[in-house]
Amino acid sequence: MRTKLLFNDGWLYTPKDANTNRPDQDFEAVTLPHANILLPHHNFDNAEYQFVSTYRKRFTLPEARNGRRVYIDFEGAMIASTVYLNGHLLGEYEGGFTPFSFDLTDYLHETGENLLTVKLDSTERPDIPPYGRVVDYLTFGGIYRDVYLRYVEPVHIANDVFIYTEGDLSDQPAVRIDFTVKNQSESHAERKVSVWFNGEPCDLQQNTFQVQAGSDQSINLQFAPPLSETLRRWTLDDPYMYTIEIKLLDGETEVDRKQKQFGFREAQFRDNGFYLNGEKLQLRGLNRHQTYPYIGAAAPRRLQEKDADIIKYELGCNIVRTSHYPQSPHFLRRCDEIGLLVFEEIPGWQFIGDEDWQGISLRDVEAMIVRDRNHPSIVLWGVRINESLDNTAFYTRTNELAHKLDPTRQTGGVRFWLHSEFLEDVYTFNDFSNNVQDPTHTPHLICEFNGHMYPTKIWDQEERAVEHAIRHARIQNLATAHPQVSGAIGWCAFDYNTHREFGSGDHICYHGVSDIFRLPKFAAYAYESQIDPAVRPVLRAATYWTMGDRSEGGIDPLVIFSNCDEIEMFTGDTLVDRYQPDREQFPHLEHPPFSIKGLQLLWGQHKFEDLRLVGYMGGEAVIEQQIAGDGMPASLYLAADDDTLDADGADMTRLVFKIVDKFGNRLPYTNQVVSFEIEGPAELIGENPFAIMGGQAALYVKAGHEAGAVTIRATTPRLETAEVSLTIR
Repeated sequence: MRTKLLFNDGWLYTPKDANTNRPDQDFEAVTLPHANILLPHHNFDNAEYQFVSTYRKRFTLPEARNGRRVYIDFEGAMIASTVYLNGHLLGEYEGGFTPFSFDLTDYLHETGENLLTVKLDSTERPDIPPYGRVVDYLTFGGIYRDVYLRYVEPVHIANDVFIYTEGDLSDQPAVRIDFTVKNQSESHAERKVSVWFNGEPCDLQQNTFQVQAGSDQSINLQFAPPLSETLRRWTLDDPYMYTIEIKLLDGETEVDRKQKQFGFREAQFRDNGFYLNGEKLQLRGLNRHQTYPYIGAAAPRRLQEKDADIIKYELGCNIVRTSHYPQSPHFLRRCDEIGLLVFEEIPGWQFIGDEDWQGISLRDVEAMIVRDRNHPSIVLWGVRINESLDNTAFYTRTNELAHKLDPTRQTGGVRFWLHSEFLEDVYTFNDFSNNVQDPTHTPHLICEFNGHMYPTKIWDQEERAVEHAIRHARIQNLATAHPQVSGAIGWCAFDYNTHREFGSGDHICYHGVSDIFRLPKFAAYAYESQIDPAVRPVLRAATYWTMGDRSEGGIDPLVIFSNCDEIEMFTGDTLVDRYQPDREQFPHLEHPPFSIKGLQLLWGQHKFEDLRLVGYMGGEAVIEQQIAGDGMPASLYLAADDDTLDADGADMTRLVFKIVDKFGNRLPYTNQVVSFEIEGPAELIGENPFAIMGGQAALYVKAGHEAGAVTIRATTPRLETAEVSLTIR
């Protein structure tokens, strides 16, 4: 039978191109996912991660082979991997964003020790996408995703299982399953297949197949699901998943089994918008890079899932674009679970290389789609290199391949001008006009706007921070109004490290609505305020409540992002007035921001009073926000996203710290140094001490391999020590 084991523990690492004779003492023990170098969150040169490193793992087989084949499966390693077992070359994989596997069987020591070696070239090689020219993001080095050891019978189900549905909106939808049975034995095999749907057996017209020795057999099945209850469709509010089990039998003996989840849903871009299960849905989203401060792309499952949660639950988006490459299976799985739509695209940025380069890109199309086509959250394949010029021959091939591998989803190709050749199904367009241009082709989706046009730091003055937020709200308002625009995906969710050609002086692109630590700027509130008030009320004032931060002073207008019907404003105990949303400037947003004007005189009369805002829905007060009038640091805020971590040597949680006023609002101009101490079986990842900028930042707490209690203390001058505890289990 099949066994799949997580293979992240017990690796050795050196930041050198080490030969097999180098002793283990020259290596350090690491657990995957792993970054080839830890870096500060900014002010570093990308050359620091560009080197050849060596990973090795000594292991004995965790269970007897018993005639099975044994594979090693890598989810992702940046950017070119050469893999050896016991001194034998298994092969090289060029590319950092898609999975790859090697068959270990022929060189395994079935008893005794094996030595697995990975030579990892993390230089920005021009022969491998996305490189060839400079790129506006970084490809941090390391074996940065999970690795698995997989045992399978010589005749087994391949990793290409594809479950798709027809007639999703009917009472009796059909389920189709395509997969390959591999015969790595030396004899002909007859096998039977059975399929189980949510634990119930399915009726198949044919279930016996012949597979020749040393060959693959494609299997195509279709059946009506044995529904014991009313069909539940996958929706954003009820992302229900069904489970399919495929069992391979030799006579009556089960020899292999694959399990996959999928959802019944119809997703379609039309000339007049996007439809999910036949209902029109205005798409509102943000782009996401997979990189993090300090650890680059080497984020474990918990952090990957947290990003999806932030984008949906904190930022109120219904779609995310995985710019500009396939992203973590953990992130995509979480999008399935919470009902967050995904536009996923192949690696690249503005450049198309030669035939060999294009060959790797076509392989990436196949690897991305075969890996991810069972995710109901994915509604669009990006099969064009982001913002590249037209290339009829190349993009005809990428589109044809995508449709062959997945006839159920549409394709898109991201460009930045309106009269580009349209070979895909959806005209995906980066609109940097600070407006919404009329489409030249439909269906039409805006997949970037703002970004480089208005970079905004977390410590920028209030005037710029407010304008940054208004620009996002304005484009979402205009996109909602346009009858031929399916939606708008803003650039971008989080600030990110980049090459010097694109970022600010510290090599960060400050394009996010949240900072690099995933903490909100005012622009994040523009998205959060569109959350359905039935889910939760939102009330966020886009102000530091100070007189001298804007050009020429003052706080006019006071912008408040909220999904409330009305807002009352108080200074101290004095009621200023009750206000309505600004439907004149934002008539098409479901929840327009509030814009309160004429406050100059008021400020003079109540100079040091606290601001209090009360939000009303249906005449009832449902939420309140207060901002201190004195603007003075009151406390050091310290909190971990999670109170429990797993003792697997890789699990992490974010540790947020802020300098705040007496009501808990961050103070953007408190540039204090914060120092940390940790007790227990965990470590802190990040700069310690940390010179805070913008009033907020974060480190990561990383679990060790032992269980126990962990306590972190943070100190900064003139404020009380802050403390947080968590448990490693």
